[in-house]
Amino acid sequence: RQFRVTTRSVASRAVAANLVDRNFWPPAANQIWASDLTYIATGEGWLYLAVVLDLYSRRVVGWSMGTRLTTDLVLRAFWMAVLRRKPGAGLIFHSDRGSQYTSGAFSNAVRSCGYRQSMSRKANVWDNAPCESHFKSLKTELMGGKAFGSRAEARREIFEYLEAFYNRVRLHSSLGYRPPHEYEQISEAMSA
Repeated sequence: RQFRVTTRSVASRAVAANLVDRNFWPPAANQIWASDLTYIATGEGWLYLAVVLDLYSRRVVGWSMGTRLTTDLVLRAFWMAVLRRKPGAGLIFHSDRGSQYTSGAFSNAVRSCGYRQSMSRKANVWDNAPCESHFKSLKTELMGGKAFGSRAEARREIFEYLEAFYNRVRLHSSLGYRPPHEYEQISEAMSA
């Protein structure tokens, strides 16, 4: 299968400092979110997926799918996360240096919410390892090396994987073998 580049930097755009510095374990929810893009093969061509993970629980809090790698794709995932979680000011939003994340529209959206933007170092996938790990799990567990017949089929199955399986059923060793949803519920109950 042909390799697709999902990170294209634009030299003239501002790059945020790496505020996360591989510290992927915030002490509470809605303190650090990480985001990235990947591509999914279908019989009709590529389908692109943007996700936003809350690094506290590894929960997918926002996502978006589309046929083009645009700023709008990451903005839709970002706004889904914001509307679902309603975090306060100060949240760190971490991503790579792709043109979608360095765009003025995206940077302005992050700032308008009172959040701080953070970016990986150039060509360093380890700086966004939780998202890379999430995509590896999705492609292994959901797809198993197969391509979807259509984009509509891919959308349905990815939605089901993210919302019904990954967030609510899939066990994470790093969370004490609990799914993200349950891990957050237990944490909330303990802090109440």
